Amino acid sequence: MHGQFLMRPTFLFRLIDLSARFERPLRGAARAVLEPRKPRHRLLRVLLALAGLVLLGVFVVAALAIGAAMILGGLGWKLLRRAPASPRADDRVIDGSYRVVARPLLSR
Repeated sequence: MHGQFLMRPTFLFRLIDLSARFERPLRGAARAVLEPRKPRHRLLRVLLALAGLVLLGVFVVAALAIGAAMILGGLGWKLLRRAPASPRADDRVIDGSYRVVARPLLSR
């Protein structure tokens, strides 16, 4: 019986009217956040521009510091996790038997 109440047209129209009533102020608030206006006072504009540049500089320095810490941490991890030296004399020598394979002649 409760589901029938929700499907009545009058309830749906009231719900749409209620959402439309609160949509306009929310849309205006979202527009104010997404499209901020510049202040009219010149000194305030300059101060906000400088604050933006300072904030950008802080972000760049923080990103560089974090990146350098990650690189140094990776190198340190790699040096600490290095395998112990093997007792073999020379790791570059590969022992094996080899056979020379003739290159096939190309028919032209």
